[in-house]
Amino acid sequence: MTSSATERPLIAIVATGGTIAMKNDPVTGAPVPALSGADLVGAVPKLADVARIEVTEFSNVPSDYMGPDLWPGLSRKVDELLARPDIAGAVVLHGTDTLDQTAYFLDLTLRSAKPVVMVGAQRNASDADADGSRNLLNAVRQILSPDATDMGVTVTLNHHINAAREVRKTHTSNVETFNSGDAGTLGYVDEDRVVFSRKSLRRQTLPIPERMPRIDLVAMYAGTDGAQVRQSADGGAEAIVVEAYGFGNVNAAMHDAIQYAIAKGVPVVVATKVYNGRALPVYGFKGGGNTLLKAGAVFADDLTPDKARVLALLAVAQTKDRAALQAYYDR
Repeated sequence: MTSSATERPLIAIVATGGTIAMKNDPVTGAPVPALSGADLVGAVPKLADVARIEVTEFSNVPSDYMGPDLWPGLSRKVDELLARPDIAGAVVLHGTDTLDQTAYFLDLTLRSAKPVVMVGAQRNASDADADGSRNLLNAVRQILSPDATDMGVTVTLNHHINAAREVRKTHTSNVETFNSGDAGTLGYVDEDRVVFSRKSLRRQTLPIPERMPRIDLVAMYAGTDGAQVRQSADGGAEAIVVEAYGFGNVNAAMHDAIQYAIAKGVPVVVATKVYNGRALPVYGFKGGGNTLLKAGAVFADDLTPDKARVLALLAVAQTKDRAALQAYYDR
């Protein structure tokens, strides 16, 4: 800890909303947006012991409202703050429903090596055991760690540090909701210090396009006739992500619909809905991954369908060539 307040590092906190910024409405009794970033910082007096804080109020919306219309502006704002030499890093306050998607978009587009920590809460600020304050303090402590630089954007809740590419939400209400599956966490914010165990090796940076393309996400389900893929291809989608089974398998009708979309010049990315493992072109039955590969589909590796779409938003703006798109997913 530094000797005086003026010598303490300056941390940017960017508020976007989410459960961390909600309280129970006195009329309905249900949580609604209520707190600003400044309010949240004011509720954690220990922050003043370790850092100086500068709050930017970007938005105050449920994270279900976050998406391609807001992500570019958020990325540019965080980059603008990190470009200042006096700012050591940034904490982004965000709802948990789309936290992993926003984190991945930022990880793909931010240019600074300074630490960026995404923080949310599973319990709103009216709850007696609300988790937002501890998560916020831990995020600032993580940024101040000497090992925090060049780790990429992280999602840090309940003390666990997860890489943006690998993390996903796994429980609707438990505070231990975010983990990284087979990849494992990057580290842990402990009581005495921040311990990093590894660094994410699968990172890349893409430019933010002038116009975000329309990327549709369509789920494979038992008995589907593939109509939703055809409608997307005919309705203006610039690429389609298919949430497939297993290694990346669909039924015969979905196979034909995917083939139809690709023939129309609409790239199709195949991701798996399975929690762990990679989408791979293994099976040779009609609709098996191998037949989808031969039809010209791209495979999303171990990205969740949501994150496969996030990457497509940036990659499809660069190219629609199948091999070039596949290279983005293989990195």
